[in-house]
Amino acid sequence: MKRLHVSLAVAEEAMDRTIGFYATLFDAPPTLREDGYAKWMLDDPRVNFVLDARAGRAGNTGLDHLGIQVESPDELSGLAARLRAAGTQTRDQTGAHCCFARSDKSWVADPHGVLWETFFTHGQETAYGENTAPRAAAEDAACCTGA
Repeated sequence: MKRLHVSLAVAEEAMDRTIGFYATLFDAPPTLREDGYAKWMLDDPRVNFVLDARAGRAGNTGLDHLGIQVESPDELSGLAARLRAAGTQTRDQTGAHCCFARSDKSWVADPHGVLWETFFTHGQETAYGENTAPRAAAEDAACCTGA
């Protein structure tokens, strides 16, 4: 079963207040809480919801990206193949170390430049890690759509 992923960029100084807001909205504390990062893995609604202060460091806050989390490498492969068949260029990553997890990913940008991350998580990490693919995917979309 797939799970919707929503990642919001949050200003570091607003992190505690924002966590409080979403903990109230979801009626649950974050599943994972690290410095500058919080994640809820909810079943109702079925969502992987993230607040990320690192994404907000450039002064950009709000929606960072959306995604679909899958439960197997085969589901990821099938979803990425569908996106490519629709004429979308994907940016694939194997063994990405990001957001306290190890995942295989396929990134795309919709026709308006909204980033979508499709991913299969196969391990946890003790550090946030790095991920530069989203910005490159957005640049590719802007190039191709005339944005």
